[in-house]
Amino acid sequence: MSKKKLLIQEVFDKAREDFPNKNSKSGLSSELSDFFESNLKFVIHEKTFTRYYDAYIGNGKEMDIKDIEILDKLSQYLDFKDFVDFTKNFAKKEETGRSTKLKIDVDDEELLSENVGNNIRIIINQHFKMPEFLKQNGMGIMEISFLICLVTGNVLFSNNRNENSNRISPLSFMSNGKPAIEKKYMYWNGERYLATDSSYINPGVDIVAMNVHKLLYFKKILRKDTLTDLNAVGKTWYSKYNNEVVFFTDDGVDPENGRELRKSTPLIIFKYAGKQKDSVVLEE
Repeated sequence: MSKKKLLIQEVFDKAREDFPNKNSKSGLSSELSDFFESNLKFVIHEKTFTRYYDAYIGNGKEMDIKDIEILDKLSQYLDFKDFVDFTKNFAKKEETGRSTKLKIDVDDEELLSENVGNNIRIIINQHFKMPEFLKQNGMGIMEISFLICLVTGNVLFSNNRNENSNRISPLSFMSNGKPAIEKKYMYWNGERYLATDSSYINPGVDIVAMNVHKLLYFKKILRKDTLTDLNAVGKTWYSKYNNEVVFFTDDGVDPENGRELRKSTPLIIFKYAGKQKDSVVLEE
């Protein structure tokens, strides 16, 4: 789920609490418009709120709110300083008494938060400089916890994890005994899709509906030098952006830039992967 979609959903959820007699889309939009003008001294028209509702909550095509001032004011309605504050510090409300928090508090900046099992919630706060790929790709709490176990010598998840493995199989069972392919959502970690039941993990991570085929078979090819005409032409796909080519194991779109993938050709393999002696240079 995108940060902007989450923001709009939370704004209308709060509006339902603030204006219980206005449950319709138009009623909530009207009340929000009046509230923003009178209390926040900022004008967002009723029709604009209605469009936001249709785009992010209803069945309309999702739009992109580019005005940062609007995003800031929407965040202030939720008692955040601005949109940046919202993306960093927002956390879903949970029922009182339904969960137990295990918090590793080593600094004042919360990095990751995710439910593990039914009643345990783990929050890891940042103290050391985490590798950028962990933050940018939203590595799940299971992977982070396993890495911590390797350092401390403890085994936190031992039932379905190989001792020397630092990755989760798409078919493996998680701590609550649920197969990954039965989870509702998945997200791209920079190399492949990982399954999750959470509709929100942390800012910058886009959660999408589960696609079992993509979960099992769609991966980025990290060793381009291993590709040949024999094993790659017609069997792999590529994305070219800013003269950089990335190869994938299946058709679809590049999760990192949204570009449609193309089937690999001998020329593409020759220019950007493992060059073959018998390859013929053609015009691209």
